[in-house]
Amino acid sequence: MSSQTGAIVQKSLEALLEDTSFLPDLVGATRNQAFTSLAAILSTPNKVYKSFLRVPLDNGEVVRIPSFRVQHNNALGPYKGGIRFHESVNEEEVINLAALMTLKNALHDVPYGGGKGGVIINPRELSSKELHLVCRKYVQYFSDSIGPDKDIPAPDVGSGEREMDWMMAEYKNIRPGQPYRGSFTGKSIENGGSLGRREATGKGVYFTFRYMLHDFLKEQRAFLANTSNVFAETLLGYEEQPLSVAVQGFGNVGSVAALEAYHCAYLQNKVVSVSDRNVMLYNSEGLDIPSLIQYTSQHHGDLPETEQALDEIGVKATIHKNTDILTMDVDVLILAALEDQIHQGNMEQIKAKILVEGANAPVTGEADHYLNEKGVIIIPDILANAGGVIVSYFEWLQGRETQFYKEEEVFKLLFDKMKATMDSILPQFFGDPYPLRQNCYIHSVMKLSSVLFKQGKLY
Repeated sequence: MSSQTGAIVQKSLEALLEDTSFLPDLVGATRNQAFTSLAAILSTPNKVYKSFLRVPLDNGEVVRIPSFRVQHNNALGPYKGGIRFHESVNEEEVINLAALMTLKNALHDVPYGGGKGGVIINPRELSSKELHLVCRKYVQYFSDSIGPDKDIPAPDVGSGEREMDWMMAEYKNIRPGQPYRGSFTGKSIENGGSLGRREATGKGVYFTFRYMLHDFLKEQRAFLANTSNVFAETLLGYEEQPLSVAVQGFGNVGSVAALEAYHCAYLQNKVVSVSDRNVMLYNSEGLDIPSLIQYTSQHHGDLPETEQALDEIGVKATIHKNTDILTMDVDVLILAALEDQIHQGNMEQIKAKILVEGANAPVTGEADHYLNEKGVIIIPDILANAGGVIVSYFEWLQGRETQFYKEEEVFKLLFDKMKATMDSILPQFFGDPYPLRQNCYIHSVMKLSSVLFKQGKLY
């Protein structure tokens, strides 16, 4: 678990230790011992698996590719978490992401534990045949630790429905005659996937922001006006105001969130900037998001990088260095790339007053503290980007029942689930001194602590 995640979990436990109305059966020395046990359980994973996948390449070379599967905690249900294909993957990162999954599922009352996987590759540098072999080998090497009722992987950065289809097929080969549909989620529709799963994370990211800025602000305006909370002042400052939005990362999450903002009828949104690994595009009047999405679908996910490419699709924008998006003078910054994007080196240049974490851990601990002190509202990853795991749960249920929902049903269920979480978190956040991330962690730790206590795991 990263120092930031561990520190917030520890602060949450300390706050709950002093609250004698929480777990009132625990008193005195027994209470202290139980909370010491909780700290140990939540700060470490249950299991860490590591293997070197033996993969023959198209050129005849055989490579050994490091890969991981981390199972953090399964008190609430089977382990659940994506498999990341990226050259920066490392064991510490995968452990931290698994811990975040545990907290995320607890926050949204999804009956899963936390898990995560990773493979140290750049998928863009491998052929389809080589990627297919990587997927098959991953399942072969970790087949004893995964399964529909044990540990259920899903897509993450660098992987998608194609990879999940391949992995499910290999799991089926290894476990003939056994249930297999629920072994992986994020699959294609043809292989038992759920309608809406691909868009779920991006839609959820935008929904958390929209719900706060529209529904909650409208319904709770009197409450917000009567509190001295600095974050309430920030929120009220955007009431009925046009909003400039920048989106870092234009992949599966960022592009969908940008499209949601582009089409939103509830807020006066204007997506003025988007970026990817190569470039940032800017237009103060707003970008043509549908045309950019169409372009990326035909160019391996990359945004236009030249004036000629922009002219060919009729998009008006100026081209900038991709990292410039972080320090742009905008109202809202959606972070949908990778972790550690806002840090001690650039936190003082951040101008956006609302950050939405579409990626996992894009703001470091130092930057998080600094921006909170400045009244910046940060909608944290475990709250904002849970759409994927929520709809993965719906996919898992549909596979077990062999009855499938319509897309509009999936999105309604998703928004209802996220709305319930927001309604339980936001009044507390705007009414007390804790930042939103801390409020979310306290809620998650309360759920996990209660379950672990009732299961007799604190002795």
